[in-house]
Amino acid sequence: MTYQEAINKGKQLLVDNQIFDGFGFRLMLEMCELESINLYTDKDSEADPKVIELYFKNIDRLIKHEPLAYILGFEWFYGRRFIVNEKVLIPREETEELVGFVLNDIDRYFKTQDNVVLFDIATGSGNLGLTFKLEEPNLDVYVSDISEDALAVAQQNALNLNADITFLRGDMGQPFSDRELRADILVCNPPYITTTENVERSVIEYEPHIALFGGVDGLDFYRQVLDQAAQILKHKSMMAFEMGFNQRENMTKEIKQRFPEAKLVFEKDMNGLDRMCFVYFNID
Repeated sequence: MTYQEAINKGKQLLVDNQIFDGFGFRLMLEMCELESINLYTDKDSEADPKVIELYFKNIDRLIKHEPLAYILGFEWFYGRRFIVNEKVLIPREETEELVGFVLNDIDRYFKTQDNVVLFDIATGSGNLGLTFKLEEPNLDVYVSDISEDALAVAQQNALNLNADITFLRGDMGQPFSDRELRADILVCNPPYITTTENVERSVIEYEPHIALFGGVDGLDFYRQVLDQAAQILKHKSMMAFEMGFNQRENMTKEIKQRFPEAKLVFEKDMNGLDRMCFVYFNID
């Protein structure tokens, strides 16, 4: 059996089970990359039997709705490979857009400032905090999570990517306020799915619920951060949140109740949905 024949069979098995067939090619591509096999030049060559055996075992896992990233043990984010497991949320492509907006704001508002401090709250795999540190090495980056298991994953990613950041364990903004730390930039992608929302089977059955659900309206963790913000932000500072596409109205209400003078900006994602919220303090 050639690699291409295996891919064709794998894709058909996925289609037969109503799973996105594009996973069939990507699975083989990533597996070959790990084995130093160039799939593009060798796709019509006789395949390594060990690779084929593992490939179809992994296809079976996909059919059972296990996320591809957990099967591979990693996900790509902003051009870098982050290890992931069932203890952390899988980084999403949409979140890369949040990174882009924040990097633009760093250039616009903080480029001439010494010692710019960034907090990444509820970091999970560390994909946000580590990406900011790697893209802007002069940033002083702190990341936090309530989950010890999640922090262990983030720490391993920091080692793999050779990024020097500070890890804190605690509930949302609490580890920063306890240490009397203050940030110029606060970034947070908290759990924001409502308890009544219909969620994909692969997400609900495999990804950590602590990283998914944000209460009845999905805003419980945003309220917590907003209530703590005055204690952990500098006079000139900003907050950047990812949010649910239908939460703009409620987010506006929660932010304006606490910070009526703050500048509030929403940005749309690649699908034209309101998915990012930015709050600016004493920044024109």
